[in-house]
Amino acid sequence: MKYTIFQLNQMDQEAFTEALATIFEHSPWVAKNAWQKRPFADLFTLHQNMIEVVQTASKEQQLNLICAHPDLGTKAKMAEASVKEQTGVGLDRLTLEEYQRFHSLNQTYKEQFGFPFIIAVKNHTKDSILTAFEQRIKNSPEVEIAQALTEIAQIAKFRLEAMVIGSR
Repeated sequence: MKYTIFQLNQMDQEAFTEALATIFEHSPWVAKNAWQKRPFADLFTLHQNMIEVVQTASKEQQLNLICAHPDLGTKAKMAEASVKEQTGVGLDRLTLEEYQRFHSLNQTYKEQFGFPFIIAVKNHTKDSILTAFEQRIKNSPEVEIAQALTEIAQIAKFRLEAMVIGSR
């Protein structure tokens, strides 16, 4: 469903949380906490306030948010928004060789960092995702946590733009 900023500003906390629950993967607490910062002047302000909720969350909440994201190129069940995003760059149509490469990189990354590799796939192709995977696997855990949260912010922006009428 699509909403205007005006409609979102008029909602009670429960309706607002339900409307925006999917913006951050399996983490409706972000929308629930952002509701308190209403009214929002525009999409940009709404997005910034949601990002602020994530940035001021506990390390544990941030890691839970990161861990709520699916592996890239997986055949596992994932949120509808993630399915659409991954389908958009062809991650649902990987060759056996590509699938095995994604699977191997996902496993190595998760073993190294303890959470899935996150990237805003709308900004990428299969090849650029694989290149980013290989580059980022060399980072420190602190750098990767920060990068994952940056990517999540970009994903949230794309999802909000698709949901909020008059956002572009």
